[in-house]
Amino acid sequence: MSGQARMALCATAATLMAACALLPLVDDPMWLFQAAFLLMIQSGVGAAARRVPLARPLTVAVQALVTLVLLTLVFAREYAFAGLIPGPDALKHFADLLQQGTDDVSRYAIPAPLSDGIKLMLVGGVLVIGLAVDVIAVTFRSAAPAGLPLLALYSVAAGLADGGGGWAWFLIAAVGYLMLLLAEGRDRLSQWGRVFGAAPRTPGGEPGGPVAPARTGRRIGVVALGTALVVPLALPSMDGGLLDAAGSGAGAGGGGGGTISAVNPLVSLRDSLNVEEDRTVMTVRTSTNDLSNMYLRIVSLDDFDGTTWKPSRRNIVAVPDEFPTPAGLGADVRRTEVRTRIAAADWYAQDWLPMPYPPSDVRVDGNWRYEPVGMTLVGDHGQNTRGATYEVTSLDVRPTAEQLATAPEPPAALTREFTKVPDSLPPVVPRTAREITAGAKNPYEQAVRLQEHFAVTGGFQYDTEVAVGGGSDGIARFLRDKRGFCVHFSFAMASMARTLGIPARVAVGFAPGTPQADGTVSVGLRDAHAWPELYFEGIGWTRFEPTPNRGTTPTYTQPEVPDSNVPDLPEASATNDPSPSAEPSSSESCSAEDKRLEVCGAALPLDPGATDDGGPPWYQLAGWVLLGLAVVVVPLVPMLWRLRRRTVRLASARHTGAAALAGGTAEPPGEGDGDEARAAASHLLVEPSDRHAAEVAAAYVLAVWRELTDTAWDYGILPDDALTPRKAAARIVRLGHLDEQAAASVHRVAGAVEQVLFAPRPRAQTGLADNVRTLRAALRSRVSRRTRVRAVVAPRSAVRAVWDLNDRWTAFRARLATRWAALIRRPSGQQSG
Repeated sequence: MSGQARMALCATAATLMAACALLPLVDDPMWLFQAAFLLMIQSGVGAAARRVPLARPLTVAVQALVTLVLLTLVFAREYAFAGLIPGPDALKHFADLLQQGTDDVSRYAIPAPLSDGIKLMLVGGVLVIGLAVDVIAVTFRSAAPAGLPLLALYSVAAGLADGGGGWAWFLIAAVGYLMLLLAEGRDRLSQWGRVFGAAPRTPGGEPGGPVAPARTGRRIGVVALGTALVVPLALPSMDGGLLDAAGSGAGAGGGGGGTISAVNPLVSLRDSLNVEEDRTVMTVRTSTNDLSNMYLRIVSLDDFDGTTWKPSRRNIVAVPDEFPTPAGLGADVRRTEVRTRIAAADWYAQDWLPMPYPPSDVRVDGNWRYEPVGMTLVGDHGQNTRGATYEVTSLDVRPTAEQLATAPEPPAALTREFTKVPDSLPPVVPRTAREITAGAKNPYEQAVRLQEHFAVTGGFQYDTEVAVGGGSDGIARFLRDKRGFCVHFSFAMASMARTLGIPARVAVGFAPGTPQADGTVSVGLRDAHAWPELYFEGIGWTRFEPTPNRGTTPTYTQPEVPDSNVPDLPEASATNDPSPSAEPSSSESCSAEDKRLEVCGAALPLDPGATDDGGPPWYQLAGWVLLGLAVVVVPLVPMLWRLRRRTVRLASARHTGAAALAGGTAEPPGEGDGDEARAAASHLLVEPSDRHAAEVAAAYVLAVWRELTDTAWDYGILPDDALTPRKAAARIVRLGHLDEQAAASVHRVAGAVEQVLFAPRPRAQTGLADNVRTLRAALRSRVSRRTRVRAVVAPRSAVRAVWDLNDRWTAFRARLATRWAALIRRPSGQQSG
């Protein structure tokens, strides 16, 4: 196997080994096998392109094009030409999948289900990282910097997974990277001849130098891997989901019993409703005696993609001192102010704050943010409800059937946003909605008929054991089988309402709990619930209850009940209920009953060690990843630059010198050495072809000489350009305390420099690169460990990079000034002519 083929194979293996750190993030590991297959195709294409050979940019372009075609074949073949060539529709589909994957990553618990969006992010990410590693390590033959994309891949896994990704995954990734470095060292050593298993020696018994690149590669690997130990600690962890509750399941925290650990209500609600032990999630004390409307709302789901409902991405702001009036609520609708104190269990880690809707004031400690459209509070910087106690002032809105029936048209913008249904919605859904509501005179009557159809007259049965199912035909299957739980009912009614032009969304939270003897209300896992909310102008978002045997049917959905039968709730200002004080701060006053039950006091501080269950948004995660890469890249820049320059001078210049000796026409090495060579050979009165050969020979020797002086500089011997090569060599021998062999190597290079500078016909000498390696080994053996480390990690000669940039900038300014002066003189010259 050739060295390049071995490098390509190791690059593929290193990428897959680093990708193993992503396995704990999802519940289905099969994506890795698919990624491995596609990655091998991508690597094979690169190997074939290099075999042709194609130019490096063309090789990268071919690999990138094949990668895009492979992703199109797997994820978007229905939208592509001939199933392979991506067009605008395929690219739009990719964008939609990436958006879906971003949403899922920010909301699902770990391990998350392998949705199409998450799968594209995983497989596509591995292919992109694999392409970067292959390009850097194989195409450009520099394995050490290839560790950066591998580190980025591991850092993403460490940032998303609780516990930093796990030591086992880190070790697997580390082994892959070290394997890549060793493959590069073997390949470089093979360029000098046979690869030795131990330190080679010359026929005269003198130690050789080809092992130095391998040692350098190992040290680079140690530095990069050491940095990787620190970077994941700075990255955020992301676990938990919309209804995350700690327990024995996938939620964060400890404890036994059930758990609500996924954002998808089809899974989370069913799991919580089927728990064997109904654990208490929250304890509630409220100022109202009517608990029928005491629904604790967590979040509203208003984005319907045909498969499920999910929250839209909206901006969050600071919690206002005064909450605005709920959208659409008119002044003539009867309302009562209710004050509620809620104490969450110390194992319940929810990043959305459960509270009655609509809230008008919230008093809670911690880092909370406000989402204005849904009027919800969400934790910021890892804040959640674990062990929290907080007070909510809310409105118990009691519209009449007549007010709902005569509600005017809602605003056009609101109607457009909340009546969207996807094209994939089965036709049976709008058709059934029209059949159920046939003859209804207004949207209110349509909503009531939908509720009655599901809850009473349609023959539906409440069953938490129904399989979740999925796909665009999920609602159609529910309408056919007529069995499901609250999520099925709320999803179906909200979808049907939208097809009728009624703005609708789905609320997720908890139904009214169970009253206790001490006057509190216990809300348990089995109270987890979902219900539709429909919008009526003048009333606002209004709760409906289509799920049979769950929650309470709102009185305003029963038109035949006289309005006088609705209990007249007392106003908050006139209440004498011995419940929590109506004063602004609960810590300032408290009723005798509350003091006896020891439920007084301000909100308790939340657990400072709680995890960030909701996780950061994608842009914050990207920022952390970029910061982590910067932390890795910036300290390594001098080392990588120096390694690259040494490689160019010794490896590239060696081939250049060999070509010159053979009478070829190879170009001088870059990085300014060619300019020095032309200057050195400019005094020769020879033919142009001979002059070119002299330039090539001078470039070879001068590149080696510059590497020799820079190597001495790295180990503490400052260069003195005022000295002749012979005196400079003697100075290096004296300051470096070199032995006879190393001194001879230095003087041999200095003699070669004098030959190309002053001889009538300059000629290159072979073996000068080995002389530089001999000097480097001798200097390393005579300095302290600190100096050796600094020479590798922070070489002094790396300052030449700054000098090069400054010279290029000066030259650029000079050229720009010359051209500008020419442009200014040209018009005047034309006029004078």
